[in-house]
Amino acid sequence: MQGKTLILGVIGADVHAVGNKILYHAFRQAGFEVVNLGVMVSQEEFIEAAIETAASVIIVASLYGHGELDCRGMREKCQEAGLADILLYVGGNIVVGKQPFEEVEQRFSEMGFDRVFPPGTLPDAVINALEEDLQP
Repeated sequence: MQGKTLILGVIGADVHAVGNKILYHAFRQAGFEVVNLGVMVSQEEFIEAAIETAASVIIVASLYGHGELDCRGMREKCQEAGLADILLYVGGNIVVGKQPFEEVEQRFSEMGFDRVFPPGTLPDAVINALEEDLQP
């Protein structure tokens, strides 16, 4: 997976950094180049970093429950910026309250996200998805 660049960050006003650091280290150990934008990242910051680094994937994390609001329109912004083919992943506690994950996954898929991961997903599951999606 060398040469595959990932943009990683926690979107919106979310300041949950622990999971972000765990993912960063797991992705690096798996051989990915990772640009970690940290916490409180805007859609525009994700997109600018992806353009600057020619990234293959944007991985959006959210734990404070407002990910659905924070992620609306992101696929369209990617397309406008010339990133129509970039993979968009999202995961964590991305909606308010307890909702059936199948419904949450469907809504994010409709928003243009390629992969949606529920709360508690282990890094290995994301790494496996990356390896599958980034095959030549």
